[in-house]
Amino acid sequence: MKWLRKKRVLLLLFVSFVGVLFLSSNWMTLLYPIEYRDEIRKHADYYDVDPFLVASIIRVETNFKPGKESKKGALGIMQLMPDTANWAMEMAKLPSVTLSSVKNEVDTNIQLGTWYIQNLHQEMDGNPIAAIAAYNAGPGNVKNWIKKGMWDGTYENVKRIPVGETRHYVQRVIYYYNQYTSVYNDQF
Repeated sequence: MKWLRKKRVLLLLFVSFVGVLFLSSNWMTLLYPIEYRDEIRKHADYYDVDPFLVASIIRVETNFKPGKESKKGALGIMQLMPDTANWAMEMAKLPSVTLSSVKNEVDTNIQLGTWYIQNLHQEMDGNPIAAIAAYNAGPGNVKNWIKKGMWDGTYENVKRIPVGETRHYVQRVIYYYNQYTSVYNDQF
């Protein structure tokens, strides 16, 4: 009889905990946190880029862990390749930015990465899905796939992206983008 009472108490506690989770609107933010919100918001506003897209790319690239360098040499929280970073620094007219700051300074990396997203968006004729693919595979590759009819640049046909890493990358970024916009109710 005593064990039955313990089970009832545990069940009541569990049901109460689940109830609190579902009644609280903020519990999903624990599963889908966005770090560096001020930096993301600042640069997304400046470069007119959706901040949830920036956050989604960061989540997929490094899960908000700064100072990373990939095996291929990509730098910082947004994983910019050194050649791309040098080109972007020149094009964005950011002479005080260095590769060391791109790797180690979150604000600098987000600034350059956000500028690059905006540039890719323009280069891909305003197609955000193609811009996401280009962030991973490079704009030349994406333009080539679209030109040759290998992929039409849409999310509906993302399975036609000829490189598995890029296909998976686009799917993951869009997944996190949808989660963030849902969890944060489009309020960044």
